[in-house]
Amino acid sequence: MKHPIFKSSVYAPLASLVILLSLNACTNPTNSDQTVDTNTVDIQFPYPSDHYEEPLDGRLILLISDNEASEPRFQLRDDAITCQGFGMDVEDWMPNEDQSFDGASFGYPIQSMADLPAGDYVVQAVFHKYETFNRADGHVVKLPMDRGEGQQWNKAPGNLYSTPKAIKIKAGQFPALNIQLDQIIPPIEEPADTEYVKHIKIKSELLSEFWGRDMYLGAHVLLPEGWADHPEVKYPLAIMHGHFPSDFGGFSMTPPDPNLEPEYSERFDVEGYNIMVEQEAYDFYKAWTGPDFPRVIAIEIQHPTPYYDDSYAVNSEAQGPYGDAITYELIPYIEEQFRGIGEGWARYVYGGSTGGWEALAVQVKYPKEYGMCFAACPDPIDFRAYCLVNIYEDENAYYKEGPFRKTLVAGHRDYLGNVDATLRDMNYRELVLGSKGRSGQQWDIWEATYSPIGEEGYPKRIWDRITGEIDKDVAEYWKENYDLAYILKRDWSKHGKDWENKIHLYCGDMDNYYLNNAVYLAEEILTETTAPYYNGEVDYGDRAEHCWNGDHENGNHISRLRYHQMFVQKYIDKVDQVAPKGADLSSWMY
Repeated sequence: MKHPIFKSSVYAPLASLVILLSLNACTNPTNSDQTVDTNTVDIQFPYPSDHYEEPLDGRLILLISDNEASEPRFQLRDDAITCQGFGMDVEDWMPNEDQSFDGASFGYPIQSMADLPAGDYVVQAVFHKYETFNRADGHVVKLPMDRGEGQQWNKAPGNLYSTPKAIKIKAGQFPALNIQLDQIIPPIEEPADTEYVKHIKIKSELLSEFWGRDMYLGAHVLLPEGWADHPEVKYPLAIMHGHFPSDFGGFSMTPPDPNLEPEYSERFDVEGYNIMVEQEAYDFYKAWTGPDFPRVIAIEIQHPTPYYDDSYAVNSEAQGPYGDAITYELIPYIEEQFRGIGEGWARYVYGGSTGGWEALAVQVKYPKEYGMCFAACPDPIDFRAYCLVNIYEDENAYYKEGPFRKTLVAGHRDYLGNVDATLRDMNYRELVLGSKGRSGQQWDIWEATYSPIGEEGYPKRIWDRITGEIDKDVAEYWKENYDLAYILKRDWSKHGKDWENKIHLYCGDMDNYYLNNAVYLAEEILTETTAPYYNGEVDYGDRAEHCWNGDHENGNHISRLRYHQMFVQKYIDKVDQVAPKGADLSSWMY
């Protein structure tokens, strides 16, 4: 799960309008009965025809804000201080063709342009570009290809956006305005190799066949101290799963700049957090190269898909065989290139949030190929607690309903339980950013990973995104294929011996997204195992929020920076329990 920043405040949105754009077809993610009539105000978006010779497909996003501290494209979020957004699909966008961006376009947090109040604002537009994929399953789909940014619609190289403009909206009136998509997000420079960190990228034959074009996997590889001086030694592989890493995170050979200006972290309410982050990275370098740190190869994987910043590391109908590609193509390649031991017991996985789910998922899906998993604050691992929704028993995801009233389901809280976003808020924000599961955000990637394919080739919805009504057929598919706790219980008699000593779960009991509820349910299943007993660990942090990973001595803002130090040592402490008789446990312990 991605971790947006939250703080309390109130946002006052805006007034009714229709935007005139350069495009020749548009579609709307809402139901047909969501169309509203509005007064029209023409705003020109001249198309920069010198940048593209072919017609474009994509998502056009209009953003309006009362906050000039940053561009509106960086202000769309789940809580009350979000800017206003509207979205529409665009197909075959040709230069200098104009059509209306109108009241039928879906909005968040205000759904209809007709309901926006007057005021002084800043307006900006972003065009998120799609490409066409002719998949091996026969479906033709249009999706945003990752371009090195990790599926970030507001940062993706090649996307068009406008320079923000100040506007004054009067009641029922919009000023004459000429907004041009006059900016293009530039390419991202790839990181350079260093003495310790190497970067690899390989073409995946499995993924290329599925997507009908060349597809790649990458990794940032951190070599152990003495790697070059011990050419005869082979090493265990420490695999950190998580969101798209631009480089090997949290490792720096230089200390913090003494002149660095301290910055406040809104997320952690900590002053000078940027300095702390740099200091932790330098401390990790000193520890990694010191005499007492275990000698292993550590990697962080890059596996973005057209749906998200990573694939969730499993095979799925919508995204293809990412689990097999990572397990049978990427990891063996790394082990061959950098002298990994190359056996299941000598590969272990860890990560938090999305990475926590992935760590447990690959251990469950590939019992013999991985030797241990450490899953911190994992995304829902039991779909009886899909955050606050039981997809098997609840009829609606957005509301708890009784005979005389219904209550919105919470989506995000702080460590005291204060709620600042509902589940519906989160899903509606994603609808602005993309239809058909193409927002590149959290709820859409869960569907892209867990759901079967619909008639158009996109993932089936687990629930109607407008009403929240749950599809029980889709829920049953999720259960049999991706409900990790259920699969552990169902298949323990078959794979229990291969899961013994390997499963370790950590979660704060005040996780912001209520992820601890699923861990409770999974713990019940694990502690009831016999022949063999799971013999792992489940631990909770008192009042700890999202990203807690088992560290009872430090706050999240520090422990989240120490995944490698924590879980390398935990593996070393237990490796003898998973290694086969006669395995080499000494040559790499120099």
